[in-house]
Parts: sequence; C-alpha cells; structure tokens
Amino acid sequence: MLHDPNRVYVFDTTLRDGEQVPGCQLTTPEKIEIARELETLGVDIIEAGFPVSSPGDFQSVVEISKAVSAPTVCALTRANKGDIDAAIEALKYAKHPRIHTGIGSSDQHIKHKFNSTREDILERAVEAVKYAKKAVEDIEFYAEDAGRADVVFLAQMVEAVIAAGATVVNIPDTNGYCLPDQYGAKIKFLKENVKNIDKAIISVHCHNDLGLATANSIAGLQNGARQIEGTINGIGERAGNTSIEEVVMVLKTHASMGLYTNINAKNFYEMSRMVSSQMRMPVQPNKAIVGANAFAHSSGIHQDGFLKNRENYEIIKPEDVGFPSASIVLTARSGRHALKFHLERLGHKLDKDELYEVYQRFLTLADSKLDINDEDLQGLMAARLVKN
Repeated sequence: MLHDPNRVYVFDTTLRDGEQVPGCQLTTPEKIEIARELETLGVDIIEAGFPVSSPGDFQSVVEISKAVSAPTVCALTRANKGDIDAAIEALKYAKHPRIHTGIGSSDQHIKHKFNSTREDILERAVEAVKYAKKAVEDIEFYAEDAGRADVVFLAQMVEAVIAAGATVVNIPDTNGYCLPDQYGAKIKFLKENVKNIDKAIISVHCHNDLGLATANSIAGLQNGARQIEGTINGIGERAGNTSIEEVVMVLKTHASMGLYTNINAKNFYEMSRMVSSQMRMPVQPNKAIVGANAFAHSSGIHQDGFLKNRENYEIIKPEDVGFPSASIVLTARSGRHALKFHLERLGHKLDKDELYEVYQRFLTLADSKLDINDEDLQGLMAARLVKN
C-alpha cells in the first residue's frame, strides 16, 4: 500500500460510538443528514453503525452507503461470522466498503470478558480477518483494550492480523487509561517490532475517561500512527471519544509536526451545531474549538492584550473553524480598553476623562448584572447625556 507518510486519515465514529450515548439515538434520516455533512467536512472514513446489533443499525449502514460517495463507509463487527455476514450485506451499496472487526487484546479482557486464552484469541482474530477479507478488500482490525495489553502479545496479534489481510490496525485505549507517553511508546514499539507493519496503517482510537483522549491521539500520531478515530464534539460512551476538531486543529497549529488531514476545518462550527442539535446534547461552553466561549475574552488583561494584537491571546482564528467571530465579553472584570472598543463600535467616541467617568458607572452596573449588552451601554450613554 502506498500512502503519503505525512497524511493523517480521519475516521469518524459519531454515528456509531457517538450514538451509543444514552438518549442520543438517531433516526436513519438524521444519520444520513449527518453523514452528508461529514462528507462535506472531508472525513476519510465514516463508521456508519454496527449492523448485527439491530435492524435500525443495519438499515442505517445500507442507507448511508447509498448517500455518500467519497468517504469509505465502515461497519463494525465482533470477531464472528454472523456479525461479519451482516456487515457484508449492509455494505453492499458502499462505493468504498470497510469491515471493522476485532477482539480483546488485554489479559483483563481475555480472561474476564472472553474466559479464554491468548492462543485462542489470536486464532479467532486471524479467522475473522480472513473471513471478512473474502468479501471486502479493506479490513480494519481493532485490538480492544490495547491500552492495557501486554505490548509483546499485542505486537504478535498485530503481525498475525496483517498477515491475514488487515489493511488498518486499530490500537484502542478503550478505557482511556494510558498516559500520553505510555500510549506513544506502545505505538512506537509496534512500528519498530512488527515486521509487516509497513503493510498496514496504524489507527488510534482513544477514550476520554481521564481527559487525555486528544493528547493520547497526538502521541500516537507522533510515533507513527496515521489514522485518528474520533467524534464531532468528542461525544461517545462514558466520558466520550477523541474530539476530531481538536486533533485536526492541533495538527494545523503545530505545522512543525509535518502532518496534515484533508478536513475542511471551516465547517467545524456548523458541523458541531448540527450534531449537538440532532443528538440533543449541548456542547459545554468552554469546549475547545467549538464551545460558545472558545473565542470569548472577559478578563480585562486578556481583552487589552487581544485588542492590541489578536495573537496575544488567540492561537486559532475563529474564522478558521467557521466560528462567527471572537467576542469581547463585558463583565465586571473588563477593563477600559474593552469598554472603549464597544462604545466606539456603537458610535460613541470619548476622550480619556469622559471614558473614566463612564467606566466608573459601567463597573457599578457590571457588579449587579451578569453580562453587559449593547442596550445597557446605550443606557449608560443616555444617562450621561441627561446628567450633563
């Protein structure tokens, strides 16, 4: 397989892992709408569902396969023939089909989930890949709970599934357990010790239980992974998945890493709003990249620095991610520079003494009101004229 060594493929699982959040189930038409937006966003792979899990999921994979043409459409399975048969059937209309099959790789899962042995698990993994490969060329294998797996056994498993035909190997930190240096070292070990690793792409799939999903994904990419799996807004089971918008903007901001994606980042804001609305799942205001406060400045010191030079306090331009604009929020912590900025925006030019006087009244108002809007400012100016 020939791949640009600097290109990072983006695998979106909003419609599969993201949809597993309680209360966030989508109808097939809603899934199609999101899938089309994901295609416009430029994601490389859309994981459309887990076909064997329900008739609705099966149908969603069928319909999404028909609705999009550029991205690979992926269906999840466990390592058994029944799951794989359902996925093959559901993907029959996909222009670029992929089967994502796998099994546990940690001793915790092998003993306490499968009640099995390493040898048996290895055999099942190879069998599943070979069986899926008969019907679909593009096979991704996930070594579940790889974050806690013994690295030598993990390397053995990865080597065996690539030999069986896997084109992508997914090394999930299923429980969000790893520290970035541990996860990065795991990917590096595979790159250096799996003799056929050049025949597959390493993928990172990280969960956010300790708030490290984005950091772990970046550590994986720094050590040779070239596919990142995540969701819009970082939604997903428990504390969620890696947030796609965060990883993409880290790579854009740190161009020295030499890695890029084919994502149209200007679509992030609208994409985020659509997923939030369809899944009835609000985005926290302080969420990186797409949160309502991501480009809002309220501290007086920050506002002053921002107004002097945007780059003092912003490393990303709001327009780069389709955000309406940066906002200077007026609160009791705002300084004179911010107040002057807003008054001039409303057409009021004041000299130093006039500004000082209005600022004192502004502080009194700001102490009693959570945030100050244009109407309040016009009121302050009207009161000043009456007084004078």
